[in-house]
Amino acid sequence: MDFVRFCWFVLAVVVFFGGTTPVTAGDIVHDDKFAPKKPGCENDFVLVKVQTWVDGVEGAEFVGVGARFGTTIVSKEKNANRTHLTQSDPRDCCTPPKKKLTGDVIMVTRGHCKFTTKANFAQAAGASAVLIINNQRELYKMVCEPDETDLDIHIPTVMLPQDAGVELEGMLSNRSSSKSCILFPFAFYCILFITYPFLKVFYRTLVSVQLYSPRRPVVDIAEVFLWLMAVGTILCASYWSAWSAREAAIEHEKLLQDFSEELLNTKVVGTSNIVEVNTKSAVLFVIVASCFLVVLYKLMSVWFIELLVVLFCIGGVEGMQTCIVALLSRWFKQAAQSFIKVPFFGAVSYLTLAVLPFCIVFAVLWAVYRETKFAWIGQDILGITLIITVLQIVHVPNLKVGTVLLGCAFLYDIFWVFVSKKLFHESVMIVVARGDKSGEDGIPMLLKIPRMFDPWGGFSIIGFGDILLPGLLIAFSLRYDWLAKKHIRAGYFLWAMFAYGFGLLITYVALNLMDGHGQPALLYIVPFTLGTFLSLGKKRGDLEILWSSGEPERECPHIRLGQSHAPDE
Repeated sequence: MDFVRFCWFVLAVVVFFGGTTPVTAGDIVHDDKFAPKKPGCENDFVLVKVQTWVDGVEGAEFVGVGARFGTTIVSKEKNANRTHLTQSDPRDCCTPPKKKLTGDVIMVTRGHCKFTTKANFAQAAGASAVLIINNQRELYKMVCEPDETDLDIHIPTVMLPQDAGVELEGMLSNRSSSKSCILFPFAFYCILFITYPFLKVFYRTLVSVQLYSPRRPVVDIAEVFLWLMAVGTILCASYWSAWSAREAAIEHEKLLQDFSEELLNTKVVGTSNIVEVNTKSAVLFVIVASCFLVVLYKLMSVWFIELLVVLFCIGGVEGMQTCIVALLSRWFKQAAQSFIKVPFFGAVSYLTLAVLPFCIVFAVLWAVYRETKFAWIGQDILGITLIITVLQIVHVPNLKVGTVLLGCAFLYDIFWVFVSKKLFHESVMIVVARGDKSGEDGIPMLLKIPRMFDPWGGFSIIGFGDILLPGLLIAFSLRYDWLAKKHIRAGYFLWAMFAYGFGLLITYVALNLMDGHGQPALLYIVPFTLGTFLSLGKKRGDLEILWSSGEPERECPHIRLGQSHAPDE
């Protein structure tokens, strides 16, 4: 393998293992194990939509989090009442409000007293709900103190971030002269409005709010498309890899017709660009992946995300141009077989030179506009072509290496999703995948599709590693089937492909049963895929060949494929 391709492969491996992320279904609020439930304080933490109206005109919508105490918030918008919003006096509501409320929603600042104290004072004053404005931009889970007993709260309590509170206060204090001029079309009345203070009071802006917490659908169509993308990517990559291996084997068999020692010691033609993984490198990959994940977690910031975007674009350009050149080479054979020497890159075909600028422009445009609404399409195209290219270049030579690689990845996924919570007080892999500490929308090394029927929006995502690693074993199964000339039902590819698809399906089932908690896909995929392969191999008597050599024995004539010694005389 040439130096440039080797450097690109090493870069891609590091990026991919950083992208072995759990399957997720958007951000929701989860239970807090450090704040156990108790009578009167046992609500689940849920996100709450706060829709506003200003003088009857629909305004901004904010998202808050419901408290552990108080009544539950209705889930359907049609069942939620539109209620007048008023500012608390005193602002923090740590003492009883100075005036009675007639079913209004009261807005209070966080202050220094307990959340339950604010709720009790607001309830006693006649409020129908409490909006607590946090003193930070983040949301905070409102729980009860361990020694609290006064928990007879019958109104909902919701926390909003600081920026939402600033905007709501602006709505409440808005006395825009332009609005007044709309109400009074004549300049004379505009002057009167500005002049007389009592008119200001009379035309005070009225702000109403509606609180509801819609539930997520059990299954979103985005998960179906993501499943099809993952399965389709492995399917395409496996057939390309098997076709290349079969062509190389045919060429090798032709060469073996000559019995010279030189040819007998020759490796399979066409495999100079193939990288074979061994057991040591399989273990090393997972160790490097863990170190890289910790670095991502510790250094997660805007500039580090920018660095990952650059690395992803480099790999995406290489993957896209490789796939496009492979497709176009059938129609432009002369351009594909004509080469020119380029400094630092060696011999490059004219077809590659023609395709490369398009790929570079595509990747740069995605990087510049990656925050836009449809940028996920460009990310998925770059990611899929990159995965297909890696599966074409990287091969597992036998089932032994595949077992070690997937076994280590299986433990890696479980540790960094679940066990890391005990060491870092949060799931390292989920934090990295979502980009929680960077202010960005997660790392780019994943496939993502927006949730189409989810009222909370967000993306369903799957890491590259959850496609790439099982894909190495599945591509190996198809190469073996073709070289062994096995019928599709008698081979291993069909069953390995089915096992992968079923394992990924189980992942989404678990995702929904766990209320959207991120799930390590390899936890479900590896047992199905690897278990199916091992069971079928043992049942059919091919396990020893699959485990050691990884390719069927052939005679040509009196010479087995791959042997380097002279034939018996």
